[in-house]
Amino acid sequence: MSRPRPVSRTIKTSGEHEIEIRKSRFVCAVARARTEEEARAFVQARRKLHFDARHNCSAYVVGEDGQTQKSNDDGEPAGTAGIPMLEVLRHRGLTNVVAVVTRYFGGVLLGAGGLIRAYGGATSEAIDAVGVVELRPVRVVSTVVDHGRAGRFENDVRGAGYAVRDVHYGADVRFDLLVAEPEIDSFRTWLAETTAGQATVTLGETTYTEVDV
Repeated sequence: MSRPRPVSRTIKTSGEHEIEIRKSRFVCAVARARTEEEARAFVQARRKLHFDARHNCSAYVVGEDGQTQKSNDDGEPAGTAGIPMLEVLRHRGLTNVVAVVTRYFGGVLLGAGGLIRAYGGATSEAIDAVGVVELRPVRVVSTVVDHGRAGRFENDVRGAGYAVRDVHYGADVRFDLLVAEPEIDSFRTWLAETTAGQATVTLGETTYTEVDV
């Protein structure tokens, strides 16, 4: 028996958030990254943008199951910056995300504990600011109706809570819908009742839809 794929989470959108601690500014930027190359490119872009900062520390988690995890202290004492940032990403259960915290030193030393709290806190607040989504598996389900029924059928589909991925117009009208796997049987029943048994179901690929959490 195959094991169910664990639910994945990632950030809703890119963004940045700034905090100030004892005169030091900590600017955290987060972005989606589907590959390690994309994550590294984002880190380099932030370092170039903030070339005059004391530190540009980073962490990222990449891969379908978050299998690639890296962090960098960028000159801060070992374990006080990148690791706390990475722990925030892990604790939130996030993947395909990269975070860079830029520090503009304010002249006051924070100590190891203070740095850990600052870098972890900046990352956590940035994630709170941009939001998190859950990636849930859904099946692409196609059904065909004639042109005369298409408008009403689309209203019925949306009213029933099914997501419309695409609509193709030809001799007939094909709707590609996104249906959660456990709901496919109930969708078949709903479709038969709605179209008086005139529409058929074709099951397509499995993909993922984003749901706010």
